[in-house]
Amino acid sequence: MDFLLEVLADAFRALAGFDSELVRVVLLTLTVSGIATVIGVLIGVPLGVGLGLGRFRLRRLLRLGVDVGMGMPPVLAGLFLLVLFWRSGPLGSLGLTFTPTAMVIAQVLLAVPIAAGVTAAAVEGLPAQALEQLSALQVSGWQAGVLVVSEARSGVLASVAASFGRVVSEVGAVLVVGGNILGETRVLTTLIVQESRQARFGTAIAAGIVLLLISLAVNLALGSRNPEWRR
Repeated sequence: MDFLLEVLADAFRALAGFDSELVRVVLLTLTVSGIATVIGVLIGVPLGVGLGLGRFRLRRLLRLGVDVGMGMPPVLAGLFLLVLFWRSGPLGSLGLTFTPTAMVIAQVLLAVPIAAGVTAAAVEGLPAQALEQLSALQVSGWQAGVLVVSEARSGVLASVAASFGRVVSEVGAVLVVGGNILGETRVLTTLIVQESRQARFGTAIAAGIVLLLISLAVNLALGSRNPEWRR
């Protein structure tokens, strides 16, 4: 019990101090995960709308790919990119290994299937009357997509929240492609791993608390845009 109290005290001291290193880690976490979420949603939501509405030849194959991607181990995505970006790899000339850019790309790979899968489920769950009204309007493809997103707003917002939660909390992919370099590629999740390995549990818990607060703030912000969440 004394050990636990000591660890918690260390955690609160770390939070109270909030030194420049922790600030850099938090800012990089927000930057990498924020950019990855935006890109993942911009790709995944239209893909999800297409899967939810469309009846085309490759739909089953694409849906299977999305479903598999939703459960893809992050470390596998990181490994795949590391092989591509390695010095002697196909894209080695880009020099992306152990950079924030590689971390963003890894997180986009994780965010797109989540955004697409949750959006597709939301679109497929729309009432038949809503789809009939949409068909009667005879609008163009992108206009139909905008109307569908508006009708399925709750599900689309849920896909954004789930995508952000997926990328901000993962450690495997960013650790593999980012390398957890102090001041360059270290984010909150890899900081937690680093501090835990060195038995600095107070700092690790402090980083975990910050991570939880970030996730809470994002979900509250998205929830404020969703009438159903406010009920």
